[in-house]
Amino acid sequence: MSADDRTWDVIVIGGGPAGENAAQYAIQGSDRTAAIVEAELVGGECSYWACMPSKALLRPVEVLDGARALPGLSSLIASGSPDRQAVLDRRDEFTHHHDDSSQVKWAAGQGIDVVRGRGRLGGEKIVEATAADGTTQTLTARHAVVIATGTTASIPPIDGLREALPWTSRDVTNLREVPDRVAVIGGGVVACEATTWLSGLGAREVTVIEPEARLLAHQEPFAGELMAEQFSERGIRVLVGTGVDSVNRPHAEDTGVGLIHGGPATIVAGDATFEVDEIVVAAGRTPATRDIGLERIGIDVSASHGYLKTDDHMSVPGGGAWLYAIGDANGRALLTHMGKYQGRIAGDVIAARAEGRSTDGSRYRDVADHDMVPAVVFTDPQVAAVGLTESRARERGLEVDAVEYDLAAVAGASLLRDDYRGRAKLVIDRTNDTLVGATFVGDDVAELLHSATTAIVGRVPLDVLWHVVPSYPTVSEVWLRLLEGRR
Repeated sequence: MSADDRTWDVIVIGGGPAGENAAQYAIQGSDRTAAIVEAELVGGECSYWACMPSKALLRPVEVLDGARALPGLSSLIASGSPDRQAVLDRRDEFTHHHDDSSQVKWAAGQGIDVVRGRGRLGGEKIVEATAADGTTQTLTARHAVVIATGTTASIPPIDGLREALPWTSRDVTNLREVPDRVAVIGGGVVACEATTWLSGLGAREVTVIEPEARLLAHQEPFAGELMAEQFSERGIRVLVGTGVDSVNRPHAEDTGVGLIHGGPATIVAGDATFEVDEIVVAAGRTPATRDIGLERIGIDVSASHGYLKTDDHMSVPGGGAWLYAIGDANGRALLTHMGKYQGRIAGDVIAARAEGRSTDGSRYRDVADHDMVPAVVFTDPQVAAVGLTESRARERGLEVDAVEYDLAAVAGASLLRDDYRGRAKLVIDRTNDTLVGATFVGDDVAELLHSATTAIVGRVPLDVLWHVVPSYPTVSEVWLRLLEGRR
């Protein structure tokens, strides 16, 4: 491409993992060209402000807690606490100190150009990229434009909350100091994970405030119950079924990401009034589709709360065969691995259409987002789930059976720690005797999830699963116990 040529076969707006996958799959093994337009860092939210830093913060807390439950180790570290600075330094290594040069190098190695700037649709197959200095260049796509702009943290309309300059997910994953007293607004994945590492890194008073009746309200009920129980034992106060009425922080100050934003704040939540040094808002996400030029091509997303609806090829209806939306921007599943999955599908579809090939095969369609989504909450204990909960399955009109088992009764689990607590559940469609949902709660259960996902996506009958023999002694033996409960 010459310096004056601003035309590519594929242009992706948004340089997170989903966008990277879409660009790569659309051009690999061909002479097609691709560009990623990114205003911040190539690698996106996951690499710098979400998945990677959060897991780097959680792992030391998890390991230390597990060691405290093992004779022979507990006496050595019972009164110990993590080396906070070392934990933060390791986190910064995983985020490359917010230097995306390695990601840019990867893109170049795949034949993908990086255009720095904020991408905005300028018309059919036209993207305007506005750089930090305000200059704008016009880019043209021969085949496709992919929207992969992600989401941003939502701030609920609570009296005084926005004025209090609370932390969002970006602050709490990139914290530079640990507040002594902190309130976490929300009871979902981000809230529970942040609560875990804040407490583990030394926050003295942590209060979780969730308006739903339980934590992790979209999971099986026992997941939130076990989480609340563990939090309570760690001295974390959990207020469920309670909303925040007001926040008052007279000396709020924008001190920077991950630093305490000014003086103390007073929170009124139901019958409770208390003071904290910082507030973490983990109350949902908002699609970053505002002001990206959708109106210029006649697309209105107001009825879908800003999300770009797509078909299973990841094409945007009404956008012609050239416009695609992947990842958080389409609202199907706000998870990095699902965005990457959608990026692979979109890339394959774009490549096939560019070459005049059929897109009829399952490789070119989003299957997993239809009630087969796996997700892990990397708390202590972990929560791993895929597919439908029992209540959701019944709402869908399915005739289901459910079997549960105490994970602590599995030899492989009890060997992990002396005070192991956990639970496992399968949801079974009675019409064809296949799994439609699975949930595991306990230490080290994340690695159980892929087998459950395989069984659900593959529609493997229980009679076949009976011959999938788990090794002994592993936590996977719970599969045998669950299947025995269904015989």
